[in-house]
Amino acid sequence: MMRNPRFRYVDAKNLSDALRVLAQHGSEAMPIAGGTDLVPKMKRRQFTPKVVVGLRRLAELRRVTYSATEGLWLGAGLTLAGLHDSEVVRGGYPVVARTVKQIANPLIQNMGTLGGNLCLDTRCNYYDQTEGWRRSINFCMKKDGDTCWVAPSSPRCWAVSSTDLAPVMIALGARVRLASVRGERDLAATELYNDDGIRWLNKDPDELLLGVQLPPVDGWRASYLKLRRRGSIDFPVLGVAAWARFEGDRVAAARIVLGAVGSRPHETPECADALLGRPLSDESIAAASEAAYVRGKPLDNTDFAMNWRKRMIREYVKRALAGLRA
Repeated sequence: MMRNPRFRYVDAKNLSDALRVLAQHGSEAMPIAGGTDLVPKMKRRQFTPKVVVGLRRLAELRRVTYSATEGLWLGAGLTLAGLHDSEVVRGGYPVVARTVKQIANPLIQNMGTLGGNLCLDTRCNYYDQTEGWRRSINFCMKKDGDTCWVAPSSPRCWAVSSTDLAPVMIALGARVRLASVRGERDLAATELYNDDGIRWLNKDPDELLLGVQLPPVDGWRASYLKLRRRGSIDFPVLGVAAWARFEGDRVAAARIVLGAVGSRPHETPECADALLGRPLSDESIAAASEAAYVRGKPLDNTDFAMNWRKRMIREYVKRALAGLRA
């Protein structure tokens, strides 16, 4: 049986209380909401916080508000199941509801949160193992070692971003809000992520993700497809989020984002350029999917063969774009 390391639990009474504790303990503290990623990694000694700050009392993190001019605000503490069941989400932003149904399984969807999935730790075959297994290879660069076993001569960690919701939020042009005792700051969802397996978030240890602002629906459609070995539980080994705004039958703007092929979700502007000003025809979709295939560079540190996963980029982009047809 794997046991948690020793830690002190602080049940935050409100947002100010949570931010105060995070500021006081810095990198030695971590917040917990659903705990579906944090707790297993504490048991494997991938995370060893001395203080864990509980967020279950913070009702403001579960707020949902909608405005025709401002769009949809989703609190980071909303459970994945709550997102799926929200009438506002399912009615106006169905891609979000469809995406959360592809995450893990119903039990984890009932516990896991929007913020937890957006801040999900990067993953790697050499990292996501028990402490004893990792010790046998002298650990890895991401935790306790100094070598990235994916690319041993590399000066950086190549662990992979495995969040499902991040590619979708980036494709939708969403913004996120972070808070600390120093105040709040907003940034584009794409700016939340760094291309670094160790420092994958542009977020300080004392900052808390408050939520996400989605833009109004204005002639756009979006889709998300996920490749994984099993139909539940498994993390993506490829995620494709596609977004396009139409003027008549022609694509006026587009974003295609690849997940689980690098340490951050990757936008593919070359793919979007192949669609602009044209109807979403078989020919334009084929050109866009080929551009995404060239852009995508998966590494050999997740499930399935690397070369096969690269070929699947072409197919999954093709399917995701076909799903945007009226």
